[in-house]
Amino acid sequence: MSAEEVTVRANWAGNYAYRAREIVAPRSVEEVQELVSRSSRIGFLGSRHSFNEIADSDVLIVLSGLPEICEIDLAAATVTAGAGMTYGALALALARDGMALANLASLPHISIAGAVSTGTHGSGDANGNLATSVAALELIRADGELVAVRRGDPDFDGCVVSLGALGAIVRVTLDIQPAYEVRQRVWEEVPLQAILERFDDVMSLGYSVSLMTLWEATLYLVWIKTRVQPGETEPVLELPGGRPAAHDMHPIPGLDPINCTPQMGVPGPWFERLPHFRMGFTPSNGNELQSEFLIDRRHAREALAAVSALGDLIRPVLQICEIRTILADELWLSPEYRRDTVAFHFTWQPDQARVEAALRVLEAALAPLHPRPHWGKVFVGEQMSMYELYPRLTDFVALAHRYDPRGAFRNPWLERFVFGSDL
Repeated sequence: MSAEEVTVRANWAGNYAYRAREIVAPRSVEEVQELVSRSSRIGFLGSRHSFNEIADSDVLIVLSGLPEICEIDLAAATVTAGAGMTYGALALALARDGMALANLASLPHISIAGAVSTGTHGSGDANGNLATSVAALELIRADGELVAVRRGDPDFDGCVVSLGALGAIVRVTLDIQPAYEVRQRVWEEVPLQAILERFDDVMSLGYSVSLMTLWEATLYLVWIKTRVQPGETEPVLELPGGRPAAHDMHPIPGLDPINCTPQMGVPGPWFERLPHFRMGFTPSNGNELQSEFLIDRRHAREALAAVSALGDLIRPVLQICEIRTILADELWLSPEYRRDTVAFHFTWQPDQARVEAALRVLEAALAPLHPRPHWGKVFVGEQMSMYELYPRLTDFVALAHRYDPRGAFRNPWLERFVFGSDL
């Protein structure tokens, strides 16, 4: 079957319209190879959950059109999935065999390849981002050749978080483990000052912990997800101030939590608790913009104080800010490369101009702490040198020259933020 023309011309948020003259959904890896080899400039779309032009090009390939494979290898403790498959669909397939992933992002609706390629993450002091679960991947280089890269190969650490600049990822192999249960507890109105004083203690209260704040005197929520051990009773949590929520809560104040995953300490399958939202519901589509800045964990308190001081400025355009922690890794373009990280995620009102104005001030305030922006979200970048933020960026550019010597996978965004003076 030949590739089908796709009519969707904008990203998930609706803040960016693709300039591509052609958007197609090939039905086989061979079709992707043919499209890549004949196109002068080409890019790739997963679930379109990027908020900037990172994925755009003259021709765009929608990976969800590929066959939805899911091959579980219990002996190797891995699963191989099609790159366009969503984490939600993969989770259901794994659950049928009693297996699980180590972590999930707050949304289960995102594609595997898109999340991995941009360094998207879940949360937890001992949890790496989603890309750290990658054991191998298959991608199509600019010459149309299908190549496999496995953990331990010389190119592997440069190929996983690749921003689409190395080729079309068509299959991903992920580490898996036996299924487990998780419970969620939410606390309200914990004093911000208490978080500033006891940040490490609070973030270690669960397997995954999120702080939800509008940068007022008290946090809106502290969201704690704990892995359930067989036969154990629920441990008593101790938070400085605040109170346990009396009912399920939505991460954004005032919104109905009906589509949030169950809370109140009720244990449930890992894939129904680690995300904030249920799989059958896509939240906030077109109703928000997102930014995220990832900072060395050692500077957590300075970052908290710096953003808190800007509360009055950013609050009018802010829906919620979520603060999480992620473990360091060795992936060259991972925002967690060689540093334990605290992530400041901003969900904004859908007003691009006002958001970018706030970001200029916010990025300037955080600049002394060397923040790494989430590759797929909104940032201005005037205060940032990616070559200073990413010690292996020069090596990545050299890798891109080998995989894509004709520049087929480049676009203006990549040329500005990644290749820089290498144009």
